[in-house]
Amino acid sequence: MNIYDQHLDPTPANHVALSPVSFVERTAEVFGDMPATVHGARRYTWAQVRERSARLAAALRALGIGHGDTVSTLLPNTPEMVEAHYAVPALGAVINTLNTRLDAPLLAWQMNHCEAKVLIADREFAPVVAKALAALGRDIVVIDVCDSEYTGPGERLGAHEYEALLAAHEPLPRLDGPANEWDAIAVSYTSGTTGDPKGVVTHHRGAYLNAVSNVVTWTMPQFPRYLWTLPMFHCNGWCFPWTVALQAGVHVCLRRVEPQAILAAMRDHGVNHYCAAPIVHNGIISAVAENPALKDGIGAVRGMVAGAAPPAAMIEGMARMGFQITHVYGLTEVYGPASVAVARPSWAEAELGEQVRLNGRQGVRYPLQEGMTVMDPETMTEVPADGQTMGEIMFRGNIVMKGYLKNPASTAKAFEGGWFHTGDLAVLEPDRYVKIKDRSKDIIISGGENISSIEVEDALYRHPAVLACAVVARPDPKWGESPLAYVELRPGAQTTEAELIAHCRTLLAGYKVPKAVRFEPIPKTSTGKIQKFELRERAKSSSAIE
Repeated sequence: MNIYDQHLDPTPANHVALSPVSFVERTAEVFGDMPATVHGARRYTWAQVRERSARLAAALRALGIGHGDTVSTLLPNTPEMVEAHYAVPALGAVINTLNTRLDAPLLAWQMNHCEAKVLIADREFAPVVAKALAALGRDIVVIDVCDSEYTGPGERLGAHEYEALLAAHEPLPRLDGPANEWDAIAVSYTSGTTGDPKGVVTHHRGAYLNAVSNVVTWTMPQFPRYLWTLPMFHCNGWCFPWTVALQAGVHVCLRRVEPQAILAAMRDHGVNHYCAAPIVHNGIISAVAENPALKDGIGAVRGMVAGAAPPAAMIEGMARMGFQITHVYGLTEVYGPASVAVARPSWAEAELGEQVRLNGRQGVRYPLQEGMTVMDPETMTEVPADGQTMGEIMFRGNIVMKGYLKNPASTAKAFEGGWFHTGDLAVLEPDRYVKIKDRSKDIIISGGENISSIEVEDALYRHPAVLACAVVARPDPKWGESPLAYVELRPGAQTTEAELIAHCRTLLAGYKVPKAVRFEPIPKTSTGKIQKFELRERAKSSSAIE
């Protein structure tokens, strides 16, 4: 033992587990009187948000929620969703943010897989929740959220109403983080290449570090006014619920992600930061093109874009509007964005087209991510930085998931060789910025959401007329990408594009349904394996990620 290991042990005074829950306590302590949440007519300060979150934590504890228990949410971007991101981790519990676009069977499957004990659900989703609860096959505590900004239909399904539950419990004296920063903070489901969702388990340390990385990457100032256009159910809002708390910013909530509502919120609440998929940015451009007055009164705004690589027209359009766009790349397994196309000062001197090309790359690793490169997955050696040699994007570091829930085989495969394998194929350019060229996973990214092509194919195969099918991505001016199906019919069978699309609607969530069907011979190898790369060439789907 050397001298630096003697009598210098970690103690509570000098070693505390990292958790983003600490951001909420600090901000409430220092900036408690400052605004924290804006939602319609509702306004909460940071002291109030902290108290509401502590009341929710107390209520959940009274309902039996503790360390390692799962709390699911089915909520739009409302104050309750923000508070759940603070309350659930403070108990050592795990938050499972369900995609509001999913159908009832998949909601039930995910809640059963992560063994959720409580569901916090907005009453707008009551019809699908009722079906999911029926499919669950077991009892679960349901807390109904009756949002003041929602006036549509939707019955109460649970034994508890959110506001009444908060009022019935004294707040916990403190929102504490875990004793072990490796403890799970969230489980988020992502489509896999097999079509089966995988439960991505993330930890407190990673959430803390990625929240800080968001600030550093964006050079986000203190007291930002952040608009919730990105769904908080998606990778826990890329860790921005915690990032905003860290910077004592304002959560500007938005139930409906519509261009006019976005622009109005930017003007009315002084929004200066937001994140969104390319489709949202394109919607803003189109709205302003039709009515330039919508941009009046809006100051400097910074947007972050991910999903499929943003089309050049989108980056150019946002630049002409005066919006500064930062392009990031990542996956659920790396807490959302884990790399960024850092804009070097010299880029400003380039022509707009070259600026768009440079900004459209996946870029370099986040500041607190230990490694990101492009490697040959067979030899686990880095490819040359020549912009030509293809390899697989890989990450390593603290901003990588714990693994896949109840799926040790997939976890081991994902971490082979000491790196996380993304499945995305790319090149390393001479400046060491990464550029995606193709996807080894057959995942279609539509409106920022992942669609498993195999899941769509499984639905098509359930139609009696379908002999063979393959689904690939094609460029979509609205959604970035959309599913395109190629189909071969059984001898003597007949069907139509409309009939197959209607058939898929009975089996899939709406956004997963093919937008088009082509009845054409499907290329296969001598052993009968479908050659999707040829179909991608037909569909010109590769241009969606150029």
